[in-house]
Amino acid sequence: MGVLYLGALILFSGCMLLLDRRFRLFFWRDALSATIVTVVGFVFFLVWDVAGIAGGIFFRGEATIATGIVLAPELPIEEPVFLLFLVLCTMILYTGAVRILAHLGARREAQERRP
Repeated sequence: MGVLYLGALILFSGCMLLLDRRFRLFFWRDALSATIVTVVGFVFFLVWDVAGIAGGIFFRGEATIATGIVLAPELPIEEPVFLLFLVLCTMILYTGAVRILAHLGARREAQERRP
């Protein structure tokens, strides 16, 4: 049971990538830009976490669903995987929302042009 959270994060990341591939939202639309955004977002949040840990704000909680493996004091292995999932999920939701809103706007314009 110690790898449940890590496994879930990896599974859900895979599901997000399948949605991305199906609708060509992020990586399958522009792989270079998506990689840059993902790396910058990941590094930003990882630095944020390290600063919070150094400042005594963030602590590693004890959970039975976590592996217990730490990369640094108070930084479990699940945290970087979660940060990657967070960036990936955010960008896929954002690009999907932009596409939906653009489609709705185009449909509304087409209806307004009808006599």
